[in-house]
Amino acid sequence: MKTNKIYHNILAIAFCLAMLLPAGCKKGFFDTVPDNITKVEDIFANRGQTENWLAGLYSMVPDPWNLDNFGYIFLTTTDEGDASNWNTPALVSGAMSPSTTPTKFAAYYERIRAATIFLERIDGNQEILALVNGPELIKQYKGEARFLRAYYYWLMMKEVGPVVIMPLKSMAPEDDFQIPRSSWDESVAFVLSEIAAAKADLPLNNFAVGSSTDLDIAQTGRINKIIATAVESQILLYHASPLYNGNSEFSDFKNLDGKVLLNPTYDATRWKKAADASKAAIDLAESQNKALYKVNDADPFRAAFLSSRNLYWDGWKTEGIWLRTASATSGWEIRIAPRSTQGTAYNGIGVVQSLVDDFRMSDGMAITGHPDYNENTYNKPATPYYVAGTNTMYTNREARFYADITFNGSVSPAVAKTGTNNSRVEFFNTGTSGKAGAPRDWPKTGYVVRKNLHPTYSVSPAVNVTRPAMVIRLAELYLNYAEALNEAEPGNADVLKYLNAVRNRGGLPSLNSGSQDDLRKEIRLERRIELCFEMGNRYFDVRRWKIADKPGSNQGGAFYGMNMDAGTSLSDPAYHKRTAAINRAQWQRRYYFMPYGQNEADRNKVMVQFPGY
Repeated sequence: MKTNKIYHNILAIAFCLAMLLPAGCKKGFFDTVPDNITKVEDIFANRGQTENWLAGLYSMVPDPWNLDNFGYIFLTTTDEGDASNWNTPALVSGAMSPSTTPTKFAAYYERIRAATIFLERIDGNQEILALVNGPELIKQYKGEARFLRAYYYWLMMKEVGPVVIMPLKSMAPEDDFQIPRSSWDESVAFVLSEIAAAKADLPLNNFAVGSSTDLDIAQTGRINKIIATAVESQILLYHASPLYNGNSEFSDFKNLDGKVLLNPTYDATRWKKAADASKAAIDLAESQNKALYKVNDADPFRAAFLSSRNLYWDGWKTEGIWLRTASATSGWEIRIAPRSTQGTAYNGIGVVQSLVDDFRMSDGMAITGHPDYNENTYNKPATPYYVAGTNTMYTNREARFYADITFNGSVSPAVAKTGTNNSRVEFFNTGTSGKAGAPRDWPKTGYVVRKNLHPTYSVSPAVNVTRPAMVIRLAELYLNYAEALNEAEPGNADVLKYLNAVRNRGGLPSLNSGSQDDLRKEIRLERRIELCFEMGNRYFDVRRWKIADKPGSNQGGAFYGMNMDAGTSLSDPAYHKRTAAINRAQWQRRYYFMPYGQNEADRNKVMVQFPGY
């Protein structure tokens, strides 16, 4: 079949309406509204409308705090979180199919086509060319559009694996859209080549006109060489990982002509390329004054806590590599804040026990066998992080635990309602945020996410601190580099240097040595903790490492928490019992990738689905 509306829609108005800045913010590059122009020729003859089109190309850049319209696909289908009181994704229930796929492939293809149209027509915009810096502007705009086109392919690849790559021209309805998937290696080569071409046209940073040092705040989030290089780091890290590198188990994933889509031959040089790309990204970012965000405090533990907590509203200028100027942080905050928050929040994005357990003790040691870890006693003194009477399983933990997890007995993470008990969080059954007090707004596990919840947050009166979101931040690049280098050159001093930099910021002591296998485990654990709840990192990490069915990272079966059906007081032992809180479908191999939608499979007869769909 030759017709395919995904590839044929002009989408001028849809793309022009897609903005990154929220209403009411200071006007900037993305804060624009199109006129009622519907002809492509008219749009690309007008500077304002052309720039609106370019702004619309950014509309699918992910919001780290609302990746999927609060469907929580990348959080609640992993061993991180749960929101099954509100919704049950098809992946969790075992019902994921081409008809229920959560992939956003259609929207990606729409932006890809819009970027292609932009690249075809921008050179003819005489109004822009007539400007003093017109040719330079067009060059930059083309770099942005080319990068975004490649980036949307990359997002699609993370979800569905090897992709169908469209010709680099805007196709007509009579063209042939029967196009098979490219292999993973071909997909990676294509995306990297497009990003390399884009980088040649991109500025180093978003400098103000006429300056090589002063940044233009109105251009925040626009693509530059720093962002493009960071994305290259991510792509090459995935490309070197076990799912994509020497994966002979998936040799049955092939096109109709027998072409195998995942290379079964291991290539060790990919790790070196990934390490070099990550170091290049780090060096470039740091040359532009990027650094791990840190708060100074006389108390080292307090400094680590504030550095981890405040990163998301104070640290983005320091650590943010790619910023999204508009973010649904208020929607995120109302869903994670406990019901004891002023105005009553939703209290529903839970955290599973295995992640809680993976946070270390304050000395950097695991909870298993630690002399200070006890689930059957209750602390006497209160601290800035929890009240007297809190179970000792939550005491003396690492600083990031108190920045990222809200637990029974923790100090209220936001503005609390009036009343003595609201200054603390109560998840036991009859507590202020317990199961007995609401039909659906309670976490099945007895924990909710705390990360990126501002301490001044209030539902009513509404208090929301507006801030950009970090799509990529420097800590991720550090961990990318440590992981790739540990595989490429085990024993290289930079492995510990960059791993310890992230650990130290979180208040943990440095590791002094370790075998390649030991450090692999430490790096993976560090990613689990440092990047938890952000950008679907855990969802994709367990897949690219090919460990989604392994003990300690299994993505299916029973997930535990506290006993939400019990407890009438803060220190009630009946509540503090590990309980199977969630039962998900057992992991299946086909869940390593999402399927293309059934409508696409029906249209494109040579596009194969991953085996099992």
